[in-house]
Amino acid sequence: MIDEVVIGDKYRLLAGGLDERGMRRWAAAEALSLGRGGTAVVARATGIAESTIRRGRRELACEERPEAGRVRRRGAGRKPLTETDPTLLDDLERLVDDSSRGDPEAPLRWTAKSLRNLATELRGQGHEISAASVAPLLRRLGYSLQANAKTREGAKHPDRDAQFAHINETVATALKQGRPVISVDTKKKELIGDFKNGGRELRPKGEPEQVRTHDFKDKALGKVNPYGVYDVAEDAGWVSVGIDSDTAQFAVASIRGWWRHLGHERYPDATSLTITADCGGSNGNRTRLWKTELLRLADEIGLAIRVCHFPPGTSKWNKIEHRLFSFISMNWRAKPLISRQVVIDLINATTTRTGLEVFARLDEHSYPKGIKVSNAELAAVNLKPNAFHPEWNYTINPSGN
Repeated sequence: MIDEVVIGDKYRLLAGGLDERGMRRWAAAEALSLGRGGTAVVARATGIAESTIRRGRRELACEERPEAGRVRRRGAGRKPLTETDPTLLDDLERLVDDSSRGDPEAPLRWTAKSLRNLATELRGQGHEISAASVAPLLRRLGYSLQANAKTREGAKHPDRDAQFAHINETVATALKQGRPVISVDTKKKELIGDFKNGGRELRPKGEPEQVRTHDFKDKALGKVNPYGVYDVAEDAGWVSVGIDSDTAQFAVASIRGWWRHLGHERYPDATSLTITADCGGSNGNRTRLWKTELLRLADEIGLAIRVCHFPPGTSKWNKIEHRLFSFISMNWRAKPLISRQVVIDLINATTTRTGLEVFARLDEHSYPKGIKVSNAELAAVNLKPNAFHPEWNYTINPSGN
């Protein structure tokens, strides 16, 4: 008596170790050993189709063998979807093509282009396809998951490149003469507390840092405003970590802190200070308080302060962005900024293989918003505009000069 259970057990033992061709030929050999009716018995015991077992028997009898290296004969198996459905690829490309984004009638104009949504839309157009089958078709069309890339800088000012050249020449001249050149800007405000910080950090498997679900400001801990000063010649940074508003007073106070703690020792014979800054924010070229505060600083340190602003929309060209702030962000990636002291420590620990040094201090002073500068106060600033774009390039001399 034939024991189909035994045949089924054999099949399950072999199933993980044989490819399609090997399993087909084993089933055929088993059927041949049983004699008449063996094909039906093996089919019942294993679930393999009788037609597959018969094909295996033909292969064993040398009537039909796949080519070397193949498990099926050429042309066997399911036909590709693009052969059985000639319009499928074109319809899929229309769904994901960027050119359809401006068309309000495009089917997925306002829908995330996930595999499931694409498959659903294609089925609605009469195509028989699953989400899993969409993925290889997208790869064939040259599509892959992409994040946004920040490359557009907005409208290009006609003198943008000329201003870059002017800044480069001004900075190069100052460095050649041994005079200090600093790049300044405010880094992104940071929440203090056990909040998620972007990036990943090595930790024991299955033990991620536990942080809050929502990024609502902790009223007791608040936020911090890191204002950076990057010394171009020394490859060194100074960061004032403020706890109040990011104002022009705070910006100049940060520059003052750099000069008092580092600058005056490094440049004892300096007669001028060159600053490169953005056109906006607390150090913007139209900010009156920025200029009156720079006059106060010039009077205190006795230096002429030459300022060059980057054109609108080009803040990422300022050296502090990629010489200082980017490395601070990398150093504290995936580390919750649970206290102000943690922020200070992480900034102080930032370095690079090329020798970047960073010094940070907490600034707990108050810098109120809304301070008005009158026309008379602005006129009192000893400001000498440059002939080239004076709104971007100017020198503020001490009051007595």
